[in-house]
Amino acid sequence: MKLQLQRPLFFFDLETTGINIAQDRIVEISWVKLFPDSHTESKTYRVKPMQLLLGQEVVMHIPAEASQVHGIYDEDVADCPTFKELAPMIADEIRDCDLAGYNSNHFDVPLLAEEFIRAGVSIDLKKMHLVDAFTVYQKKEPRNLTAAYKFYCGKDLADAHSANADVQATYEVLMAQLEKYDDVPTNVEELESYTTGGSKTADFAGRIVYNDKGVECFNFGKYKGMPVKDVFRRDPGYYAWLKNGEFPEYTKGVFTRIYLER
Repeated sequence: MKLQLQRPLFFFDLETTGINIAQDRIVEISWVKLFPDSHTESKTYRVKPMQLLLGQEVVMHIPAEASQVHGIYDEDVADCPTFKELAPMIADEIRDCDLAGYNSNHFDVPLLAEEFIRAGVSIDLKKMHLVDAFTVYQKKEPRNLTAAYKFYCGKDLADAHSANADVQATYEVLMAQLEKYDDVPTNVEELESYTTGGSKTADFAGRIVYNDKGVECFNFGKYKGMPVKDVFRRDPGYYAWLKNGEFPEYTKGVFTRIYLER
């Protein structure tokens, strides 16, 4: 084993109700604990997500879009322990360890820290070394235009970051991708869906998205997932706050159009 350990390295991954670190909750936690002598221990727990609503702890619904990603639905965790119940045991597992994950420094670690705070368990993750395999991947296998041009076209990109060179390289890269992959659509409409994941937004910043009924909904904040028009009907003051907020002018224009249509 090339990895040199002074103490256990705790590899972990979270499945959650969403990607908002402050608001979303854990629905599954798995870990592999690697010890300095190279033996490992692994565990997985499903977690019933809870949220504070009007001063009461209530079960949090797992949104359909999250369930479609990880395959965990409300009924799957209905009889599972809450994170608050698991937190002391998980903290004991983590103590005296360093942490590792994939994109963990940007998501899993901060979300785990939030859950510990809500559970009232004191553990300082900042005192641990944090290892992120995704960062290693980014550094060793960069996913920028220069790397793509070399991979797909077999050429070095001269004058990278000049608009002329970059747009020519982008054109050549896409043509090469379509030649290389038989399952990438060649129809532009289908190619758009492929490259955007099929999601449709009402603005370029992605602050307003269409739900499965084609209704414009907030994609952020306290009204996330709710129809914009419905929110403006019952809370017109929210529109005033948005107009004065640091949003792109195009996004503000969409807010205004929906506000006037309400």
